[in-house]
Amino acid sequence: MASPKPERKEAQAETHSAMDIAIVGGGIVGLMLTVGLLRIGVRVKVYEQARSFREIGAGIAFTSNAIRCMDLIDPSIVSALRSSGSIPTSRDPDDPNDYLRWVDGYSQRALYRINAGVSGFEGCRRDQFLESLAELIPVDGIAFQSRLVDIIQQTDLKAPVQLIFADGTTASADAVVGCDGIKSQVRRVIHGNDSPASYAHYSHTFAFRGLVPMEQAIIALGEYKAKNQHMHVGPGAHLLHYPVANNTMVNVAAFVRDTNDWPDENQIVAPATRREVQEAYRDWAPCLRDLVSLLPENLDKWALYDTWDFPAARFNKDKLCLVGDAAHASTPHHGAGACMGVEDVLCLVRLIEEVNSIVVIGKAADSKVIMLAFETFNTMRRTRTQWLVDSSRRVCDLYHLREWGDRELWTKAEVCFEEIRDRTLKIWHFDYEAMLKETTRNFREALVRLS
Repeated sequence: MASPKPERKEAQAETHSAMDIAIVGGGIVGLMLTVGLLRIGVRVKVYEQARSFREIGAGIAFTSNAIRCMDLIDPSIVSALRSSGSIPTSRDPDDPNDYLRWVDGYSQRALYRINAGVSGFEGCRRDQFLESLAELIPVDGIAFQSRLVDIIQQTDLKAPVQLIFADGTTASADAVVGCDGIKSQVRRVIHGNDSPASYAHYSHTFAFRGLVPMEQAIIALGEYKAKNQHMHVGPGAHLLHYPVANNTMVNVAAFVRDTNDWPDENQIVAPATRREVQEAYRDWAPCLRDLVSLLPENLDKWALYDTWDFPAARFNKDKLCLVGDAAHASTPHHGAGACMGVEDVLCLVRLIEEVNSIVVIGKAADSKVIMLAFETFNTMRRTRTQWLVDSSRRVCDLYHLREWGDRELWTKAEVCFEEIRDRTLKIWHFDYEAMLKETTRNFREALVRLS
């Protein structure tokens, strides 16, 4: 059952914190970070370019590991997830465990599965989760219609950072965290407009995304498949579906390999029709053809961009830091991009809590301490998150093997699942407690060297 939504506050509580943090971007990761910083008493403000919070009405899933990280950031985030209608992505009355399941998209032959344990994943609608998170943030903690165009850091690093917005207004803060997604302006400020690392690049795969009412999905797929996560693989394409919205809807993501360049890099979402999806999957199993026929007549086609071609050399510069997709945008083939963002937030909240305790007691109210925290974050998070970018590309290649279309080569193709399993477990079994201990130790040791 969904938890009741908390009453939203109008203003932030009084705090003794000596720090002001500006967060650029009001997506799911940006709002999680805001909630986490508010919990530890930091003054924080979110600058969001849209008129209001907005997200696509598609599904998103989090691993149980990521949900435990949310709980450490602030238990209210988990409550927000549950109040948004999250449910396990498997609903088998005879088996409480969640699984990743792979199926041949042509023959519907069961290929492989990995046990994720009880409530191993929880799926919900993105827009509903974002709305629930927003309820946790006081009204005065958010500024809408604030499209960032530049950030100015003074030569004197003790001076506040200045944010400049498209309408000519400005704001200042002690530090800025870019949570502004795949088109991050903060990333451009850090790496420069001329650097290819400032931009995500087309992965030559696009996705059709949509929701199908559960009762209709059951008719197309059968009750077991409709109520449980399944990944259907085939040459040059794959299709994922799982239940969301308290088991009333099925989220469908249909991925297609694209040999062409994307026509407009400034517009990564293009209008599409149901007929396009049907054409892409015309030779697939009848149940999948039936499923895609239930998608809305008009939907969106998403170009999948990532940072694989030109990864960022660093996630920080002075008093600026990147988190989530702004730092390491990944294709979604592991279903773990948002989970990595949650890990980022947990790590950064721990570091800012360390900084905040020092500044509050007056021992080192110096910008160098903030910079040191961001440098520690970069050290702790960059390698793992960029590995995900690489690995997500790799598993997509495995899902799209041409051998899936040749019965004589099925055995050769099936070998890939040992590799997929190893990669998947690296995501699921991440030791976030060890990360927190190492993060704290590294920061404190660096602080000693600084002093």
